[in-house]
Amino acid sequence: MPPAVSSRSASLYVVAAAVTALVLAPLALPGYVLLYDMVFVPRQPLSWELVAPAQSLPRAVPMDAVVSVVTQFLPGWLLQRLVLVAAVFLAAVGAGRLVPTERRAVRLLAAVGYAWTPYLAERLLIGQWGLLVAYAALPWIVRGGLQVRAGVSGAAPRLVLVAAPAAITPTGGLLAFGTVALLVVGRGRRRVSALVVGAVALLNAPWIVAAAVTGAGGSSDPAGVAAFAARAENWAGPLAALAGTGGIWSAQATPGSRSAPLVPLVTLVLLALAAAGVGLLWRRLPAGAAGRLAILAAGGFLLAALGVLPGGDALLRWAVVEVPGAGLLRDGQKFLAPYALLLVLCVALGAERLAARADRDLAGLVLAGLLLLPIATMPDLAVGGAGRLRPVDYPADWRVVSGRVTGEPGEILALPLSAYRAYPWNPDRVVLDPLPRYLPGTVLADDTLRVGTLEVAGENPRVREVRRLLREGRPVAATGVRWVVVQHGSAGRVEPAALAGLQVVHDGPFLTLYRNPDAAARPASGRTARWSVVAALAAAVLVVLGAALSALRRRPTAW
Repeated sequence: MPPAVSSRSASLYVVAAAVTALVLAPLALPGYVLLYDMVFVPRQPLSWELVAPAQSLPRAVPMDAVVSVVTQFLPGWLLQRLVLVAAVFLAAVGAGRLVPTERRAVRLLAAVGYAWTPYLAERLLIGQWGLLVAYAALPWIVRGGLQVRAGVSGAAPRLVLVAAPAAITPTGGLLAFGTVALLVVGRGRRRVSALVVGAVALLNAPWIVAAAVTGAGGSSDPAGVAAFAARAENWAGPLAALAGTGGIWSAQATPGSRSAPLVPLVTLVLLALAAAGVGLLWRRLPAGAAGRLAILAAGGFLLAALGVLPGGDALLRWAVVEVPGAGLLRDGQKFLAPYALLLVLCVALGAERLAARADRDLAGLVLAGLLLLPIATMPDLAVGGAGRLRPVDYPADWRVVSGRVTGEPGEILALPLSAYRAYPWNPDRVVLDPLPRYLPGTVLADDTLRVGTLEVAGENPRVREVRRLLREGRPVAATGVRWVVVQHGSAGRVEPAALAGLQVVHDGPFLTLYRNPDAAARPASGRTARWSVVAALAAAVLVVLGAALSALRRRPTAW
């Protein structure tokens, strides 16, 4: 965590706070921001399906478990604001503190540059807040890794602590592990290095164990390779978009300014500045550290570009079918975070080098212009992505339905089948179905993803059974689910024949709840497997607690 604010670093914190306020201004309004994968609810239940998914891949493990625990004490709207504010603020402060310079303006340039990247904008607008937490943690992880290499007292437990937030998602956990392994492993301090790398590996244990025991299998639909490949944002193509830290697969999650014809030219300017700053970074970081960061950034860029490189798409299609867990690589652009960090550091140092060659007044103008360049070229990140992050309230229907199903637990089917929905009360915004996080128990929600004209099949065999019954025109009562929730005006209509034999329990303007009188009690399955995930979660928590106690003791011998 950042140290106490000094007078010298006060400007960095002020600028970081200003950037955060500018980006997240709409969060001053009450309610919940529901946008694509960003789903927060008033009080997320702590259910097995969120802790250890039995029939789906653990894409939100252990993130959902953490949210469920925290929202037992804090309301979901408050947690959402704390997470998003911390992600943007700490990303800016972390980059500003990491850049090796004594010039305040250069630190501010790095802070604004890292908190106003297309990467952050696109992942924010697609709602992947867990990945933003990892993005914010990355400069702190790098800083901690450099301190461990330098033998700084107490650096090892602090490094584990800053890596822990990144590991709430599989991608963030991999980024944290790769960064730590590359930076701390060396000839000296082998015991400390092994302990730190092992600790960060244990932070990844919950999602790894959950992936190993799920009934969904380890393979994914190869159609996702094309659907989630990096995308061109303007005339320069996908590789140029990636070079500017953009290129996400979703056009709807991309700020409109990224399509401007001058954007590739701005990217060229940034790359030229970065090239000018590489030498300073190489000389000012500890021996070999800059090279290792370059390897990490190059690896991330390669993963991001693999889907659009000749032969890379074929390799990915083979991997997602044949290699368990390789589906994690389909959306490769999310691994671009280390490249974004290295680019910002080098650009800031390149600007310092450029300013050093000019007279004092001109140098100030150059640094001020470069400080404002990210905002000027992507102004529609401001005010919540030009108003896209607008909070709303859940209708009263949702509270009523939640109360009804709480007293009689059982499987809940969400209809019409659709992974994402556009509610009339959440106007003009698509969001991942909130029911699995709002209602207690297991909610069967569609996991088929549609990207443009492409359809990417999900992995849940239970949902495939429901889809088959609907396709055959048979009632969903035959599935044995206890409850059926029909969501109105969100994703088409449900044929009346599918609801035959069900009893209406609540009929509201947005939700209708049906009870299945013939619901069969489904035997609990996979208890041993699920408890193995709990054991992995416990191990990760113990690692964090151990690191926290060690850091508080401030004893170098503790690690």
